[in-house]
Order: sequence, then C-alpha cells, then structure tokens
Amino acid sequence: MDVSRIKEELIEQKKTKFKGNLYHYSQVNFAYNSNKIEGNKLTEDETEEIFETNSFIPKSDNSIKLDDLIEMKNHFRLFDYCLDIIDEPISKEIMINMNKILKRNTNDEDNPRYNVGGFKVVPNNIGLINVVNTSSPSNVEKDLDKLIVKYNNLKSVTIEDIVDFHYKFECIHPFSDGNGRVGRMIMFKECLKHNIMPFIILDEDKPFYMRGLKNYKEDKMFLIDTLKHEQDRFESVAKEMLNFKLEDK
Repeated sequence: MDVSRIKEELIEQKKTKFKGNLYHYSQVNFAYNSNKIEGNKLTEDETEEIFETNSFIPKSDNSIKLDDLIEMKNHFRLFDYCLDIIDEPISKEIMINMNKILKRNTNDEDNPRYNVGGFKVVPNNIGLINVVNTSSPSNVEKDLDKLIVKYNNLKSVTIEDIVDFHYKFECIHPFSDGNGRVGRMIMFKECLKHNIMPFIILDEDKPFYMRGLKNYKEDKMFLIDTLKHEQDRFESVAKEMLNFKLEDK
C-alpha cells in the first residue's frame, strides 16, 4: 500500500474531525495500547469515549487515577503534534516537546525530580529483574546528540534503522517517565516521514516487544519481526478504511 496516502489522509482527517476514519482509529488505538503497556488502567472503550466526548462513564467500580485520564488525553495531543511536525528531522527539541505534551498537568509536572520539560536529573534503569542500565543524567545529551547525528545522516532510512534508533533511544532513557510512549511515537512519525508502513504496538504483544528490546544485542531480528507483524496489522486496517475515492465536484 502507498504509505504517502496514509500520511496524507491522517493529516487531512485530523483537520476535518470526521469520526470513524483512520485518524480516529489511530488516535484511540495508539493512546490505549501505548498507555496500557505502561500500566494505564483505562479500557479501550473508555479511551474511545474520552476521545469522542471528552468524558467517560467508568465500566467498573475500580478507581481511576487522575494521571491515567490526563495522560490519555495528552496522548491524543501528542499524536496531533506528531502529524504537525511529521517531516521535520528528529531532534532533542522534538523529543522534549513530546515528553512535555505527554506529562502536562500530571503530578509529575509538579515534582522537580521528574524535570518535566527537560531530561532526567535522577538516574533510572529499565526493569527490576534483569536490569538494563541506561545513560546517566550527565551523559544524556551527549548520547542523544551522537544517536541523532548518526540517524539524521543516513542517506535512506529503513524499518531496521528506525527500530535500531528506538532501541538505542530506550537504552539512553532520557526522561524520568514517558520514554516508551515518546519512543513509540517517534517510530510512528519516522515511518510516515520515510514512506514506511507505520504501526501501533498492541498491549497484547507487549511480552514480545519487551523481549525484543531486552535481547536486541543478541538477536535484532526478534524485535524487527515483532514490529513488522504490527505493520501488517496496521496496513490491513488502513487498506479497509482508505478503500474509497472522493469524486471531484
């Protein structure tokens, strides 16, 4: 499928606010799954209701954290920002803006340890078992500069390059929170920019995604194949939703 059609339609559908289209699907599914991977408790139905009506009726008696609700709404804004800057080269400023949009008005924004609007000031690691060490706060900008320069100097970008960038970004882990969601949004943006089929990592595939990240040094293809599977899913949906042609009036 021509990815440029997907890109054009997402941008156009964002402007029209028409429901039931690929933009609607992408917003709801991306926000639900990317936040769910990080522990958000809102359901897919609740996510769609929030997107459509800016309100929701809880489907159970379980309490919902205010930050879960705020970050879900912020993810919608993050996706729109991604479309707004789709053709811009990736930069530290874009990364910071993405994280700032995602964490706006959350409890973390009021905590100086999280340094929302900037890079981490407190060391962090990935996982509690089989811990993955990440860049120290003092090395974040240097490590990001090296990663960004190498990536932006590529003459042509492949899905393998985007996956490699994602792995290295996650290893740097430049923010105190939101690294995974920002990293996954960057992959979506870069796929559309370089005419590569984009994808949304589903929460049901989280074990494969996490295994792929943790074992990437030893077996790059596991993560790459996992994300190519997600590409196939998104392409199938896009083909169905974009199976129309507008007649000139």
